[in-house]
Amino acid sequence: MTICSHSKTIGTVTPRTLGCEECLENGQMWLHLRLCRECGHVGCCDQSIGKHATRHFHETKHPIIEGYDPPEGWGWCYVDEIMVDLPDQTEQRGPIPRYY
Repeated sequence: MTICSHSKTIGTVTPRTLGCEECLENGQMWLHLRLCRECGHVGCCDQSIGKHATRHFHETKHPIIEGYDPPEGWGWCYVDEIMVDLPDQTEQRGPIPRYY
């Protein structure tokens, strides 16, 4: 894994929802979850219909996500398109519903 120039944006966050925020609102299904390490947004992966994690990046420019379903602990920088080392792994707040 590589340290990117955006690693300073990695924060300790509290996941805002127990699943993809937008999919829960819209009744959509997701495959895997991604957690924004800047604000705690939980979005679905690019294999999901909504691609909400990537959409969140485009809307906010928050560059680093964590694999979060179940907590996987890996990081990805959308800007540099590389895996990044995370200083810690985010704990789940509770059971995450499965929608695949």
